[in-house]
Amino acid sequence: MGSETAYSQRAIGASLGRPLSYVARVMNVIFLGATKGMGRALARRLAQRGDRLVLLGRDRGDLEKSCGDLAADGAAPAGFASCDLGARETFSPALDEALRLLGGRADLVVVTAGRFATQDKLEADSELCHDVLDVDFTGTVLFCEEARKRLLSQGGGTLCVFSSVAGERGRKPVVLYGAAKAGLTRYLEGLDHRYRSEGLKVVTVKPGFVRTGLTAGLKSPPFAGEPDDVAARVLRAIDRGSPVVYAPFAWGPIMAVIRGLPRFVMRRIGF
Repeated sequence: MGSETAYSQRAIGASLGRPLSYVARVMNVIFLGATKGMGRALARRLAQRGDRLVLLGRDRGDLEKSCGDLAADGAAPAGFASCDLGARETFSPALDEALRLLGGRADLVVVTAGRFATQDKLEADSELCHDVLDVDFTGTVLFCEEARKRLLSQGGGTLCVFSSVAGERGRKPVVLYGAAKAGLTRYLEGLDHRYRSEGLKVVTVKPGFVRTGLTAGLKSPPFAGEPDDVAARVLRAIDRGSPVVYAPFAWGPIMAVIRGLPRFVMRRIGF
C-alpha cells in the first residue's frame, strides 16, 4: 500500500469526524517487539496503512520472518536492527541504526516487548524473577529514555509503550510482575506530564488478558481480547495522542472498580 493510499484513508477518516491527526503524513516508526502477539498485529496495521517501519528485536530470525510477513502483505519494512531489553548496551546502536534507515527522523517509537511469568514461577526461580523485573521495568525505562532524547531532539513525536493492568493495583496473582508494570506506568505518566508541552506525546497501553503466546495455557476470562482487536484500539489512541488506553475496552471499567476496593476486600479475593 503506497503513501498516497494511506493518506487518502486518513483523509476519509477525517471526513467521518475523526481527529485531524488522521490526515497527518505517513509516519516513520521504530518498533521494538513487532515479532509476536499484540506487537505483531499492531505492526501489521501500521505497515498496511503506509507507515514506514524499522523493526527492533533480539532474535534475528524472528525479525527477518516478520519483515517477510509484512512484505507479503504489500508493506515492506525499511529494515531491522538488533535490540534486547535485557542488554542496555544495544539500545543506542539500535535506535541510531533505525534512524539511519528511516532517513534521520522517527515520528513514532513503539515498545511492546517485555517478559511475563506467573507469580508461582517468579517466586520459585530467583533468576527468572530478576530477569522479568529487569526487562519489564529497568530495561524498558532506559530504552524509553534513549528514545525520548532522540524524539525531543527533532522537535517531538509519539512514544507508545505497553504496560499492563497488572500495575493498577497490588493483586495476589501478579505481585511481582504487577510491581514492575506499576513502576513503568508511573514513569510513563510522569514523562507525559513533563514533556508533552515540548512535543513528546506518551501513549501508555494497559492491556488486560489477551490471547497470545504469553498467555497460552492460562485460563481465559470472559472478557479476554484478541491481538488484532487490541491493535486496532491502540492505533486509534496513537493517532489521537491519547495518554492512556485500556485494551480490550472492558478492562477500563473493571480496573476502575478494582482501584476503589478497600484493602480488606483485596486480601479476600483472588483477582
